[in-house]
Amino acid sequence: MGADTGAFKKILQLEVQKGFADNAVMCGLDHFLSRWAKEAATGINNPDDLLEFHKLKLSDPGYARMSEDKRHKWITEVLAFLPKLENQPAGAPVTCKVSKAKSTAKTPASPKTDGCPPALDGDISLVKGISAATAPKFHKMGINTVRDLLYYFPNRHLDYSRLKKISQLEAGSEQTIIANVWQSKVNYMGGRRSTEAVLGDDTGNMRAVWFNNPYMVRNLKPNARVVLSGRVSIFNGRPVFESPEWEELPDEADLIHTGRLVPVYPLTAGLHQRSLRRLMKNFIDISTPGISDFLPEDTLKRNRLLPLAEAIRQAHFPDTEELKDTARNRLAFDELFILQLGVLAKKKRWQEQTGRALKVNLPAIDHFISRLPFKLTDAQTKCLADIKADISKNVPMSRLLQGEVGSGKTIVAVISLFTAAANGLQGAFMAPTEILAEQHFKSVTRLFASIAKVSTLLDGVHTFEGLLDHPLRVALMISDMKSSQKDILKEKIKKGEIDIAIGTHALIQKEIRFKSLGLAVIDEQHRFGVEQRSALKSKGLNPHILIMTATPIPRTLALTLYGDLDLSVIDELPPGRQSIKTRWLKPEQRNSAYNFIRKQIEAGRQAFIICPLVEESEAIQAKAATAEYETLSSEVFPEYKVALLHGRMNAAEKESIMKHFNEGKMDILVSTPVVEVGIDIPNATVMLVESADRFGLSQLHQFRGRVGRGTEQSYCMFLAKNPSLLGQERLSIIESTQDGFKLAEEDLRLRGPGEFFGTRQSGLPDLRMASISDVGLLEQARKEATRLFESDPELNLPENKALEEEIRRVWPKKSEWS
Repeated sequence: MGADTGAFKKILQLEVQKGFADNAVMCGLDHFLSRWAKEAATGINNPDDLLEFHKLKLSDPGYARMSEDKRHKWITEVLAFLPKLENQPAGAPVTCKVSKAKSTAKTPASPKTDGCPPALDGDISLVKGISAATAPKFHKMGINTVRDLLYYFPNRHLDYSRLKKISQLEAGSEQTIIANVWQSKVNYMGGRRSTEAVLGDDTGNMRAVWFNNPYMVRNLKPNARVVLSGRVSIFNGRPVFESPEWEELPDEADLIHTGRLVPVYPLTAGLHQRSLRRLMKNFIDISTPGISDFLPEDTLKRNRLLPLAEAIRQAHFPDTEELKDTARNRLAFDELFILQLGVLAKKKRWQEQTGRALKVNLPAIDHFISRLPFKLTDAQTKCLADIKADISKNVPMSRLLQGEVGSGKTIVAVISLFTAAANGLQGAFMAPTEILAEQHFKSVTRLFASIAKVSTLLDGVHTFEGLLDHPLRVALMISDMKSSQKDILKEKIKKGEIDIAIGTHALIQKEIRFKSLGLAVIDEQHRFGVEQRSALKSKGLNPHILIMTATPIPRTLALTLYGDLDLSVIDELPPGRQSIKTRWLKPEQRNSAYNFIRKQIEAGRQAFIICPLVEESEAIQAKAATAEYETLSSEVFPEYKVALLHGRMNAAEKESIMKHFNEGKMDILVSTPVVEVGIDIPNATVMLVESADRFGLSQLHQFRGRVGRGTEQSYCMFLAKNPSLLGQERLSIIESTQDGFKLAEEDLRLRGPGEFFGTRQSGLPDLRMASISDVGLLEQARKEATRLFESDPELNLPENKALEEEIRRVWPKKSEWS
C-alpha cells in the first residue's frame, strides 16, 4: 500500500463530525489530497480499483467548491472505497492517473519562463515547446499570443476513458486497456511494412497492429507497461486493436493520448495531433493555476458557473463528459455576457448624445407619400411610424430595419431621407458594393422622377423641382469615379448643395465632409464594421442612423448582436409577389435545367446562373466565373446572348453589363455571388445556382430573391454534385421553405453564428464557444448583463474592475466601449 489509509480515514471521520466545514485538516482537504493521492496511487495494482480511484477524483476533488450535501455524498463514497486500497494484490503497481493532476511541482519548469507561466499577452514563442521555427505554424491558425493558445479549444474529444480488461473488449466501440508488451515486430501487411505487437494482462492476450508504420516497433519494448485506446475489431475470434492511440504508462504524470477524454485539435501543415496534444497538456497544467477570474463572485454563484481556470482546463482535458459540457457552458456564457455588456454600453453612449429633432408632419412629406405610384403596406407604414417617432426626438435614432427580399425597405429609407431633406438637412445612403450603390441611385432617382420635374442631370447629380421649397439634389459618390468629378461632389456635399448622397465606403472617407448630416441609412449592415459606422456618425452632429438588412435575422439573435439598436420588421410582402418555385437538382438533371432555361428565354424571359463559391479571393472567383461563362456561351447556349459579371470588373464594365441585362439586351447573366443582394431585374424569372451545397441557407435565399421581382412566375434551381449530409439537409430545407426567418433559424442551427453572421467582419468579439442558437444561455447572459449594467453601468465598483478590464480587452478598440 502506497499511503496511510488509516490516517486519511480518521481525517474524513473528523470532517463529518465538524459538519463538513473543510477544517478537519490544515489548509483544507483539497490541499491535503494533492499530496496524499499521488502516494496512494502508487500502491494500486488492480486496474478496476485504479479506475474507481480516479472516478472519485481523489487527486483534486474540488471539495472546497462543493455544497454541504455533495461533500457528505463524496465522503461516504470515499469511506466505502478505502477498504479496497488496504487489500491490493501483489504485483507491479498501476500508477496511471486517468484524470488530471493539478500539482505544478511535478511539471518541468519552462526555461523560457523560469518556472512561471508566460504573460497571457506575451508572444506565442514564449510557450515551452514552441520555437521560433514552429511559431509561424501557430500564427497561420490565428494563434499569436499565449492567451490565444489558452483559448485554442479542441473541436471534439475522443472518449478513451472506458478502461477494460482484455477479456472484456467488444468490437466496435472506443475502449482502453492497460497491458504488458510481450512482443513487437515488423510484418508485411497488404504489401506494406507495419508493426505488430502481442500484449497481455491478467485476463488474456491480444494483438495490436499499426499499418504502414514500421517505426512503432522501436517504441514498444518487451515488458513495457502501456495504455492503448481505440476501436477494437475481432479477427479469427480474437480482439485486435488497429492503429490505436498508445502511450507508455507514466509513473507520476497524467495520461494524454489514452485512458481519458482525448482532445482533437484543429491542425495546419507541419503540426501533428500527438505533439500538439502533449504541448497543450503541459501548457494548460502550467498556465491555469495562475488564471484569475474576471466574473463577479455573485454572478458565478447565481448562475452556478465553474471558475474560469477550471473551465479552461476541463474544456481542453475534461475528466468527464459532464464536466466538459459544464466547462463549455461557462466559456460560452462569458462570450455572450461580454458581448451583451458591450452593446449595452454602445447604446448608452449613443443615447447620451444630443441629436437633432426633425419635424415629421410637414405638408411636403405627406404630399410626397400621397404621390407615390403605389400604396404602402401596413408593415411599411408601421415601420415608418417607428422611424418618425425616433427622429422627432433630440436623441439620435439607432434603428435596424429588417425585411424580406422585395418587402419594400428601400421606399421606407427614401421617405426617411426625404424627411431629413424637408428639414433642411442632408441624408447619406450607403450600400456594401458599387453595383448596389448605383442601383439604389437609379431606383431613388427613378422614383423622384415619377412624381417630380427633373431639372438637371449633371455628373452624377440629379435635381428635382416641385417636391420641396428648394430643388432636391441627389448625388452618387463611388470610388471608381474620375478624380475631378469626385472633387466637385465633395465640395457640393461640404457646402450643403447635395441633399441625398448615395454611395459606398467612399462616403466615409476622411476628406468628405457634410455640412449638416441629419440621417444616415446603411444597407446590409452586416457587411460593414463598427469602424465604418463610427466614421459615418462623425460626419454630422450625431446623425440619426437607420440600418437595413434583407438577411432575415431571428429576433433573439438580432437583440443580441444588434443590442444597441431598436428593431423594426417589415413582415409582409407587397401585393402580387408570388412564391418562387424551387428545385434541388442532381448532376444528371443538368441538361433538364439548361432546357428549362431555354424555354424561359424563348418565352421572352431572362436567367441568372451563379458560379460556384471557390474561395474568398475575388481574383480566383473571377477566373472560375470566366471559365464557366466561356463554356456556357460557346457550348451550352451559343444561340443566346450571355453576359459575365464578377467583382474584379470596374464600375463602368459592371454598369454596362447591368444596363444591357436590365434593358433585355442580354438573355443570361453568368455571375459570381456578387448578385446576392439588391440587384433588381423584373424580367429575370429563372435562377440556376451551381454547387449550391457550398452556400448557406440565408445566402441561397438571397440568390432566390433576385428573381420573382416582376409579375411572371419565377423559378430557382439548385445544382449540387456530391453534397455532404449537411449540404443535403440545407438543400432539402430551402426546397420546401420560402419563409426567410425560418430559413435563418435553420441556418443558425446548421452553420453556427460565426459563418451566419460573420463576426470577424462585424466589429463584434469572436465567438468560439457560444452558439447563438442556444436561446436559453443567450437569455441568461442578457439577463445578467442587464442586471449588472443597471447597477453599475460604468463598472466602477471594485468587484467589477477585473470584468471591466476584460471587456476593454475583448471589444476591439474600434468599438464604442470607451
